[in-house]
Amino acid sequence: MVSKTATQPPQRNIIRRWLAADTLSGIKRQRAILGYLFLLPTIIGLVVFIVGPMIGSLALSLYKWNVFRPPEFIGLDNFERLFSDARILVGYRNTAILVVMTVSLLEVLAFTLAMLVHKISNRFLSTFFRTAYFLPVLLSGAATAVTLGYLFHYDFGVINYYLGMIGIEKIKWLISSDVVLIAIALTTVWRNLGFTFIIYLGGIASLPTEVLEAAEVDGARGLQRITRIILPLLSPTILFASVTDIIKMLQFFDEPFIMTRGGPGDSSRTVVMMMYESGFGNLEFGYASAIALSLFIVILGVTGVQFYLSKRWVFYR
Repeated sequence: MVSKTATQPPQRNIIRRWLAADTLSGIKRQRAILGYLFLLPTIIGLVVFIVGPMIGSLALSLYKWNVFRPPEFIGLDNFERLFSDARILVGYRNTAILVVMTVSLLEVLAFTLAMLVHKISNRFLSTFFRTAYFLPVLLSGAATAVTLGYLFHYDFGVINYYLGMIGIEKIKWLISSDVVLIAIALTTVWRNLGFTFIIYLGGIASLPTEVLEAAEVDGARGLQRITRIILPLLSPTILFASVTDIIKMLQFFDEPFIMTRGGPGDSSRTVVMMMYESGFGNLEFGYASAIALSLFIVILGVTGVQFYLSKRWVFYR
């Protein structure tokens, strides 16, 4: 007995396959359009608030403009001034020191706290510590800087008061060029620790339990278990946390601006502060745009180096 499909002419089979393929491509096209519609608000936000201002800043860096007069095209003069400005180098040096101190403390403390909280079996205590560590992230940077500024005050600050109780002399936290960056770094770490802590806590919770149990059976415990098993498995999380923290810390502004105004002298002045002062203080918007562009290139370069080096130590499961 011959089946009906075998007796049908080949032209009809070709038409059916074409219709089926056309229907499938139509469904894929509809899904793709729906996906782009969901992404549209984000794309518009990126174009309006990020890409647009970046292009405008690049164009403005070629002009001399103080708002009250029409822009005057000066070519690369702003960049020549940038490379010969010794204060910019001081700003980059201060920013680099703050980045090294804050990111190092953030990664170590966040990982340690995440490991300790992950081991807590009591649900109430676990929720309490997660909330307590994350709460400073929700606070305003300005409010945090003002509050910690009072705590670090030389004469009536609480920190110096308790140091005096244990026999340690008062420290000039905010008025000495030797320790002012330490005070700012500690303030920034306190405010941002919760975000990095949550990232590490999520990474540790997603580690494969069978691998950890097998490592424990093989005798890997304590520090050896952390360095040989947990950290390699957690390397993608470490990369994400370090990249986001470095990008954030390269844009230091709130804490040094409110706590010290960049002082004493220029010892706590950062690149973003100089950009702000050039633009809104001296009304040199072209020069401020040149500083902003230089910072963007630095952030892009540092992030690129991080991803390049990550090929050697990041292991994806």
